[in-house]
Amino acid sequence: MNLAKISANGQITVPVEIRRQLGLKSGDKILFLQNQNGEIVVSNASAAAIRKAQAAFTGAAEAIGVSNEDDIQTLVDKARYGKEG
Repeated sequence: MNLAKISANGQITVPVEIRRQLGLKSGDKILFLQNQNGEIVVSNASAAAIRKAQAAFTGAAEAIGVSNEDDIQTLVDKARYGKEG
């Protein structure tokens, strides 16, 4: 169990073990979420944002026919030069 004391300004120091488990470093932001049981869960906000973006883009490459680096280069060339290759 890890405890943290709240200062008069509402600040807390996240225990080192928790910082390590969440992959937090100085300047990172933490996210407080309430789960379905009403419990508050703490998460690394950056990691949560990345997971949300990954979920949003799942299947996007397949949907536009991208399956390898050559397909990506073709898209880049088309965007840059208005043509393929």
